[in-house]
Amino acid sequence: MTPTLVRQHLPHAGAAPRVDLRARARDWSEIQERMLVPLYEAVYERLDVGSATRLLGLGCGSGLSLLMAAARGAAVTGVDASPERMALARERLRPEAAGTRARPEARLVDGSPRDTAEPGAPGYTLVTAFEPIGCLAGDSDGLAGVLAEAMPLARRGAAVVLAGWGPPERCATASVLRVATKLAEPLRTSGSWRPACRDDLEDVAHRAGLRPDGSGRVACPFGYADVDSAVRGLKSTGLFDAAMTATDQAQVDKELTEALHPHQRQDGTVWMPNVFRYLIARTP
Repeated sequence: MTPTLVRQHLPHAGAAPRVDLRARARDWSEIQERMLVPLYEAVYERLDVGSATRLLGLGCGSGLSLLMAAARGAAVTGVDASPERMALARERLRPEAAGTRARPEARLVDGSPRDTAEPGAPGYTLVTAFEPIGCLAGDSDGLAGVLAEAMPLARRGAAVVLAGWGPPERCATASVLRVATKLAEPLRTSGSWRPACRDDLEDVAHRAGLRPDGSGRVACPFGYADVDSAVRGLKSTGLFDAAMTATDQAQVDKELTEALHPHQRQDGTVWMPNVFRYLIARTP
């Protein structure tokens, strides 16, 4: 979901949309990131994440997945290319922050996976790439390279978790994401929406030299207090950047509002059931 390690670059054609990156990061942290909590929980439960876990989170965003792992006793390291989201992650993972149980080992590193290397430190037992792929054309291209950087830092046989969107017929949000494709069509950019394919995650694992070792599906409904929150949350994912480049922010807001109308309930809330898929792979 996040425009960080994998989707940090806007399309080359056209002028980049003017975006308040701090506001977008805050919208991600306060509105959108929680939609993936069921995915984080399912993966951590299946892999028995706990005090013996050394976790490296790729594209960790504003740190919610790291906080959940740390609460289970894991030693966590997160890396992300967005300074704005990393600032929010640092707030969340401060040991003295009220309500957190993050261990002192929690580390947050701006940049790329290689920047997390610590001479003499034991290898990571778990590497996560929770940003779902499979809904933007070319969105998996950068992930294989990021994984290649991370693999030397992991132990032999360490688990690597990749996440992706489920079949469009199981994801109500797919109809809304099609707005991105319609508006971005004039640019014919690789950043426009496309339906998820069955083997997206396996293809990335194969390119990274990883061995698939199980998968699962998780219900991750997108629920918002109102349409405005839904628009802000969805735009915070970066999935509509190409559309804003091809048109403008006002047009994207208008089209998104219209597309969300069928998912709005009588009380004004917005509800879209979705299914996400995860793949567990192993390092050689």
